[in-house]
Amino acid sequence: MKVSTLNIKRLVYGIAICSAIFSSCKKSDNPNDLPEVDPSAYQGKIDGYTSSDEIYPNNLKAYWSFDDTKNEIKSASAPTQTANDAFVTGVKGKAIKLTAGYLYYAKQFDAFKTDALKSFTVSVWVQILNNGSKRTMLMTLARPNTFDGSLDFRLNTQANPATVTDKLSIGPRFTTVGGGSQDNLNATLNPKIGADVWTHLVLTYDSNSGTFKEWANGVDVGSYNNRGVGNNLFKAYEPGEFIIGGNYNVIPGKAVNTSVEYAAMTGTVDELRIYNTVLPDAHIKALYALGVAGK
Repeated sequence: MKVSTLNIKRLVYGIAICSAIFSSCKKSDNPNDLPEVDPSAYQGKIDGYTSSDEIYPNNLKAYWSFDDTKNEIKSASAPTQTANDAFVTGVKGKAIKLTAGYLYYAKQFDAFKTDALKSFTVSVWVQILNNGSKRTMLMTLARPNTFDGSLDFRLNTQANPATVTDKLSIGPRFTTVGGGSQDNLNATLNPKIGADVWTHLVLTYDSNSGTFKEWANGVDVGSYNNRGVGNNLFKAYEPGEFIIGGNYNVIPGKAVNTSVEYAAMTGTVDELRIYNTVLPDAHIKALYALGVAGK
């Protein structure tokens, strides 16, 4: 069949129209016209960070790096009394190794006053073993002449023998505005521990909701996170002091009662950071990932 020149022109025109229509419907690779990303800007970074120091720096109110110093960095506060401690290689730089030891700061830190500390995040790296007999007080916002502190970061190392390295019972507690006590426990999820194993532990508390979480190696392991509001809210009591590795009863001359449930800490501590806000989940995971990378 003979095809006229006119029909050929009409066919070509139709193909062109169809091509234009389909081309206009093609999905754009950048529909919001976002700026191009330079991959080199992310080289060597973890979750966008090059160092743990870059995470919420304005909310970091107390920091122990243990890089050849036992001072709290933000306030340049030296410990009043220490026992059985030594600097060793840490997860980042140096760390402090305690052998039935502690660090005691007999001062009221401004960062831990009642009006300064409502919500918080406590982040710390530890090397610890169970001992089958005594609890370990990782750190406490101590209240002079009082057994329980405003915040006690307790490790229930008495619950299992040292041979158990796949279970660490974490049982932090705090004192409430009503004078009572609230706590949490990891009833089902556990981190790996060991004398040469670095474990990242985090506590967060939201004063708006009364939510008290505990994290281990980037995982929310707490079983009783919702602690209530009203009289159940956390309070940083004044006056206050600060102890790493024990409570008053492990410090000679400071015992407040006859309880011997705690022993001075045997283990290693590094990168203790206390923020006056709740870090978002992604940033807690970033702190863990950065620590694993030595950053």
